[in-house]
Amino acid sequence: MTVPDWIWFVFIFVFGCCVGSFVNVVIYRLPRDRSLILPPSACPACGRRIRFYDNIPLVSWLLLGRKCRYCKAPISPRYFVIELLTGLVFSGLFLLYFRTNLRAGTGSFLGGGWFIYLLSVILLAAFAAASAIDLELWVIPVSICWFVTAVGLIGSGVGVYIIDPSVIRGYALLPSASASTGSLAAGAAIGLAISWTLLASGLIKRSYESDDVTGGSEPVPGNQNESQINHRLEVCKEIIFLLPIIICSLTAYWISRKVAPIQSWWVDFSQVPAVAGLLGSLFGYFVGCGVVWATRIFGTLGFGKEAMGLGDVHLMGAAGAVIGAVFVVVAFFIAPFFGLAWAGLQMFFKKTRQIPYGPFLSLGVLAVMILHDRIFHYLNVIFYR
Repeated sequence: MTVPDWIWFVFIFVFGCCVGSFVNVVIYRLPRDRSLILPPSACPACGRRIRFYDNIPLVSWLLLGRKCRYCKAPISPRYFVIELLTGLVFSGLFLLYFRTNLRAGTGSFLGGGWFIYLLSVILLAAFAAASAIDLELWVIPVSICWFVTAVGLIGSGVGVYIIDPSVIRGYALLPSASASTGSLAAGAAIGLAISWTLLASGLIKRSYESDDVTGGSEPVPGNQNESQINHRLEVCKEIIFLLPIIICSLTAYWISRKVAPIQSWWVDFSQVPAVAGLLGSLFGYFVGCGVVWATRIFGTLGFGKEAMGLGDVHLMGAAGAVIGAVFVVVAFFIAPFFGLAWAGLQMFFKKTRQIPYGPFLSLGVLAVMILHDRIFHYLNVIFYR
């Protein structure tokens, strides 16, 4: 028996709101180094435990009149907004993937499309949490980015066992590497391991110690320590960190192309569907990191102050691991339009509040997911006509 669409939409919306409730937990607890599981939710003002009937997404916030049942302290509208937006995004993406012609190749939800949908909503929910934290504290927790990166790597490797690999490649449903891009990704991974080893041993130094640990997006406006930092010197430390990655990546590419025995073996090995998926995700990660890091380095060297935060680097690396190298680059170039729109609103309402760049990058990723097929079509026309 076919399940009516309205039941699907209600279920997905409710599911999204429940995920949004957990996203609120992440937003509040993660920056404060608290467990996401224990203790159970409690009122931040009086510390009283919140009962299950007071913790129903959307409904409880409205029924309680936006106040704690016990101490009557106000409950931030952010909880309601995050739950509602997550529910709407989840149901909207379901509609886009399975009830319109805007996204081809996903097929039916139960026929394997659920896997692509699951990866997409995990990415968007995690980026919603990262963006909210960035808006409040001007930091992007790297643990969120690492989680999404792991999801992308595992999903791209496992996805070929759920969906036909030819369909994945034909519709760019998941990242998939060619022999050439796979060699670049493998070499970069070796170089990253070398850079981490050098960093751990103290042979190379960290830049912006606090940013590197917390995943800071940008320096908070008005920070008094800003003028005491030699930003060009700090970013030179990052260039040294990146050198092994670049050198190993180019070396692996050269070997895979010029050394005949290895070339033949590598083509066969790298094009095994699961390996191609894993390497494609890894390549997307490095490209996502690279496009932001290059902007950060050149901007900092040119203007003498930190251009973009390391949190933005991790964020786009995670996006690249899920949506692939080409789409993460497009997302990066779409993001400034959201920044311009925000600046226009600020001018119209005569306000001057600055916000970090992470939310704009997240909106760029969302836009690419919505326009995925159109972007894929235009890129094919441009490069393969």
